Amino acid sequence: MEYVYAALILNESGEEINEDNLTDVLEAAGVSVEESRVKALVAALEDVDIEEAVEQAAAAPVPASGGAPASEGDDDEPDHDEPSEEEVAEAEADDDDDDDEADGEGLGELFG
Repeated sequence: MEYVYAALILNESGEEINEDNLTDVLEAAGVSVEESRVKALVAALEDVDIEEAVEQAAAAPVPASGGAPASEGDDDEPDHDEPSEEEVAEAEADDDDDDDEADGEGLGELFG
């Protein structure tokens, strides 16, 4: 995650997101830099408009912690198309475990 944060810092400061700049930011933060992860992130962000991706992420609806209030027409039966809270929590836990191994794969999906 610190690699993505470093890219966001570079973007916010108007600096080019390249391997050297990303490595410099990470080293300044005390991160042990993996060259392959830096290369993968730079490649994944090559055609991404970070400003647009951040705006889209900020505009995305965030579910309330107690669950959404029932709307008209809702019944007490669970929607089988939607994953349960337990399934979502389990998937997020699995994703966290995979982050260290991903080496930046799929980051382009995060930013559109």
